[in-house]
Amino acid sequence: MKKILLLSDTHSYIDDAILNHVKQADEVWHAGDIGDLSVTDNIKKLKPLRAVYGNIDDAKARREFPLHNRFKCEEVDVWITHIGGYPPKYNNNVREELKNNPPDLFICGHSHILKVMPDKKLNLLHINPGAVGKHGFHKARTMLRFKIDGKDIRDLEVIEFDRR
Repeated sequence: MKKILLLSDTHSYIDDAILNHVKQADEVWHAGDIGDLSVTDNIKKLKPLRAVYGNIDDAKARREFPLHNRFKCEEVDVWITHIGGYPPKYNNNVREELKNNPPDLFICGHSHILKVMPDKKLNLLHINPGAVGKHGFHKARTMLRFKIDGKDIRDLEVIEFDRR
């Protein structure tokens, strides 16, 4: 079993409250718009990190992290990308691959809107953790934690902070 902390859209912001949640996870996944790489450097000092770059990320972040990160966690096929859309309105850049080879868990960021929703047609779970940074239009800063146990994704919890 793995305890996962999922965050996105930090936009160069990280604080002790976020890092306290990092310490409780087995792995941290970041769905892009990292901003300053000190964010991911601080996370990597504490826990293993899987991340992708987002549209605001510079060349340095794009050299360190991929646009798409597809991997297995326990028995769950996971795909993380920054701009992915949501069921059934997926982004044109991922739609065909999702249709032909859907993962069990599809994660994206970008919208700053927390969403957890099944795609019954593709038999996958879509998750967007919202935004945990302070830059953007979101009213609350959010991230998610959950457990992956074999093929099960369970115990999903929303972690919410005030915007300011």
